[in-house]
Amino acid sequence: MKLLIITAVAAFENDIKKMLQQAEVKSFSYRDVKGFKDNSEEGVASNWFGSEISETDSLLFYAFVKKDNVAVLFDLVAEFNKKQESHSTIHVAVVNIEQSN
Repeated sequence: MKLLIITAVAAFENDIKKMLQQAEVKSFSYRDVKGFKDNSEEGVASNWFGSEISETDSLLFYAFVKKDNVAVLFDLVAEFNKKQESHSTIHVAVVNIEQSN
């Protein structure tokens, strides 16, 4: 069993749900979160918003997933991210679960 964690901007909600379905993840949870990025090291010319701090409406998905389903989801996310023209992508991580009930 693995703990799957996905973060992305809120605009990708339906895409993530579709990928989870394709990877046969039958149940998951998600919630709205605020994404935060410190742009203080970027030059003013390259910072579109002209602010040192940017917040983004984001989502956090999490699910307990069978090991076999993880690779499928990673492939789907990689394919999705490769096609993105924006700087925003879907981030996915997996944590081993040593024990659960």
